[in-house]
Amino acid sequence: MKIVTVDTLLGVNYEELGVVSGSTIQSKNFISDFGQGLKSIVGGELHSYTDMMEKARDKATRRMVDQAVSMGADAIIGVRYTTNSIMAQAAEVLVFGTAIKYKN
Repeated sequence: MKIVTVDTLLGVNYEELGVVSGSTIQSKNFISDFGQGLKSIVGGELHSYTDMMEKARDKATRRMVDQAVSMGADAIIGVRYTTNSIMAQAAEVLVFGTAIKYKN
């Protein structure tokens, strides 16, 4: 499945099937969160949070692709990611785009 951030594919004939999306809400456990809180005192990258957000983006993307596949899509254009803080220890990752089907 081709996934691109551009809003149109120049020189490609396709039909738009509709908006597709995927999301997930992730949180860290208390022990890990406590350890990252200590890390924030001295500064530097919070590796476990970085890993958590990368996994969340991957999961949300897989869900979006699954939705596009179920519609018979060949690609997804105009892909955008957004994150929201749900509560102090939880974040939502949302990805959305337009599913398309190539025409001959």
